Amino acid sequence: MKFFYLFIISVLGFVPARAQGPADSLTLAAVVALAQGRAAVGQQARTNRETGYWAYRAYQASFRPQLGLQGVLPNFSRVIAPVVQPDGTTSFQSVRINNSMLGVALSQNIGLTGGQVVLGSQVQRFDNFNGNTKQYNNQPFTLGLTQPIGYFNPLRWARAVEPLRYRESQRQFAEDRETVAQRATELYFDVLVQQVNAAVAAQNARATAELLRVGQERYRLGRLSQSDVIQLELNLLNAQQAQTQAGLDAENAAVSLAAYAGLPGPQAGAAPALAVPVPAPAPPVVPTEALAQARQHRAAPLAFQRRLLLAARDVAYARGTTGFQATLLANLGYVNQADRLSASYLGLQNQQQVSLAFSLPLVDWGRRQSLVRTAELNRDQEQRNVAQDEATFAQTVLVQARQLGPLGQQVGLAARADALAQRRYAITRATYEAGRLSLTDLIIAQAAKDGARRGYILALRAGWVAHYRLRALTLYDFDRQVALSDDPS
Repeated sequence: MKFFYLFIISVLGFVPARAQGPADSLTLAAVVALAQGRAAVGQQARTNRETGYWAYRAYQASFRPQLGLQGVLPNFSRVIAPVVQPDGTTSFQSVRINNSMLGVALSQNIGLTGGQVVLGSQVQRFDNFNGNTKQYNNQPFTLGLTQPIGYFNPLRWARAVEPLRYRESQRQFAEDRETVAQRATELYFDVLVQQVNAAVAAQNARATAELLRVGQERYRLGRLSQSDVIQLELNLLNAQQAQTQAGLDAENAAVSLAAYAGLPGPQAGAAPALAVPVPAPAPPVVPTEALAQARQHRAAPLAFQRRLLLAARDVAYARGTTGFQATLLANLGYVNQADRLSASYLGLQNQQQVSLAFSLPLVDWGRRQSLVRTAELNRDQEQRNVAQDEATFAQTVLVQARQLGPLGQQVGLAARADALAQRRYAITRATYEAGRLSLTDLIIAQAAKDGARRGYILALRAGWVAHYRLRALTLYDFDRQVALSDDPS
């Protein structure tokens, strides 16, 4: 009956836990949510997303009409200025003038050609205080065109690159959130492993203390050797040391978790209690489907396109800044001058201006060819780099998708091994107390029990880390069948 009673008590005391913990203990889901909301890297992810949004807004604004007001008001000067006379001599004259200008302009960039159209109006007033006169130069309407020819067109390339950059920043935010979740999970289990070690050491210390008490009684009765009693005392000391060290390790790991996730720091001598989570979701995932989701939702495929476009843009820049270049300027409108502002609107005269400025290098000793060829070689190398990165990207996703199922099976096997090791230890301990097994057999069973308990927690850790890693690699939740880039919660 004593053997049966000890067996039942031991089995009940060592049944493996499933999502157990104190009522006020932290759960993995809570820690992940706190980390995504409070962690510095999570805040940085939000900042990067906002930066990408406002950069895209600035890009969009460059293709919209810009209305501006320019002026110099006042522009007064009182100086003695040299004035060249008709006979070639210089006379120094006292000058007191005000030359003010006010204008408004509506401009529109032309993305296709890189030119700009400007619609404006300008009025200028000149005051000569020495002669007590004033004049107005009025341009009530002007229409101008500036058109580069042969130049690099940044607007054309911005139209191709900036939308990709914006979409990339939005996807990167969802990816960063999952990366935060993965790192928080790793730190969570670092604490949990140490807490499990401490709990196992405490159990071992209590069990070893009881065994030492029973062993001392059996020694007094002559049924146990002194060597075994000494070994039991050493086992108790080792268990107590392991318990103390595991508590310190748990507190240090808790500090790292609190610092990363923005949790309150652990109280002196006590780490926050963490619940043992249930196994991670392990839905069946077809690797090719995972790769398709990754290509559809991840930021990396957009980054690959952007890198290729930037490499091609560098080639266009090299060609557009070293060869024939010209600028066409055209302006037409109405102008008039008078000594009164109202009079300057009467009898308006036509105004036209056209100019074509150009430059063409005749001898550059191969400079243009060298710059263009260098850009082309860099483009070719970037294409090879992108091809290699795309292959690595695909391989990483496929391998991670294939590993999810076996890792889920590992959790089940580890749970079974944990339960069997606990039962074996309970039986071995009861048998030892009945005097039918050696102390060596008990120590072996205890080591197997402790290893199985740690193995189960580590299997849980591997499963949850793989779960969040696959989410980060695909930006898709295969358990809920939703895209994380559309549903970042």
